[in-house]
Amino acid sequence: MAKISLRGSNQNSATSVSNVFIDEYMSDANGEFVKIYLYLLRMMSAPDTAFSLSSIADKFEHTEKDVKRALCYWERMQLLRLEYDDRENLTGICMLDSLTKTPPTAVATQSPSGLSATVTTGSAPERQPAGADAILPKITSGMTQPDAESTLCSVPEKRPYSADDIRRFRQDEAIAELFFVAEQYLGRTLNATDINTFLYLYDGLHFSAELIEYLVEYCVSKKHTGIRYIEKVALGWADNHITTVDAAKKSTNLRSQSCTTVMKALGISGRSLVPTETAFIEKWKSEYGFTDELIGEACQRTMSAIHQPSFEYVDSILSNWNKHQIKNLTDVTKLDAEHQNRKKTGAQAAPVRTAAPNKFNNFTQRSYDYDQLEQMLLTTSVHLR
Repeated sequence: MAKISLRGSNQNSATSVSNVFIDEYMSDANGEFVKIYLYLLRMMSAPDTAFSLSSIADKFEHTEKDVKRALCYWERMQLLRLEYDDRENLTGICMLDSLTKTPPTAVATQSPSGLSATVTTGSAPERQPAGADAILPKITSGMTQPDAESTLCSVPEKRPYSADDIRRFRQDEAIAELFFVAEQYLGRTLNATDINTFLYLYDGLHFSAELIEYLVEYCVSKKHTGIRYIEKVALGWADNHITTVDAAKKSTNLRSQSCTTVMKALGISGRSLVPTETAFIEKWKSEYGFTDELIGEACQRTMSAIHQPSFEYVDSILSNWNKHQIKNLTDVTKLDAEHQNRKKTGAQAAPVRTAAPNKFNNFTQRSYDYDQLEQMLLTTSVHLR
């Protein structure tokens, strides 16, 4: 796996994290994604550091696919930019600044080690959090050509739409109807951010107006009316190649059933699951392929072990089951039995501990002939008389 060389102008021993990231992005992101993002920021303060996707995966005990998924997520959030060569090989990652609004321009420079680097000048795209401008230069040698399954990001980048673009789109009756329906569901007049997001879903993700209307309806039914939440759900559908209302309904019904199973098993009531929690469920269902029965069992074991709901703890159980290729509860029972046998065998094979020498037992123990002692006592008694 190719090594990646990180360089930055900040030589401080501390890592700076933007307040915008903490306030606006961190709470909604998967915890593992946050770890990887913070690690990238930290590595920027380590000059001449080289690392690879595999080294990041090893550090956090993830797969490279997990790392790629995290990078893809943060690019969709516009916190970093992934760079590719003509063959679509990943060649660099650029950490973007949250404080500026206009797109950056890239200037090629030569690093001291002779590696081609990308340095950001100007401003970053709208809503770019992170620390100050941090640059991940080019990979020293190209990665292997990715297949369709391992490609980092298949979702097109979000772009701002001009006033002329918006006027042109509004001439489309389907778009005009979409905006009207969205305002009715959301209970507010659409602002510029709302309109840009809906146009991105329509023009960038190629969602139909009917699919976007159902998307808004679904999110409102979950008591989420924020445009960022709506966009995140849409990006999840795009990742899963959901392009029709029927496919979306099937997906949301399955997810709703799984969410209900998890909430019941963990004793969660009085609130909806947040995106970081539903991301875990999506992982267990889509990536691991686990049934609701297995997920429910893991949740019950979590409550028995720590007596409080923890998606991270459930994830550790299910990740272990996935590692052992568990498919059903029968496999779980067999794995439990193997674990108990290993514990029993280990206990039997453990050597018997002897007391360590100390001031109380470091002398040679005496041995007595109690019959002889008794005879001596009797003889002594006779002489005394």
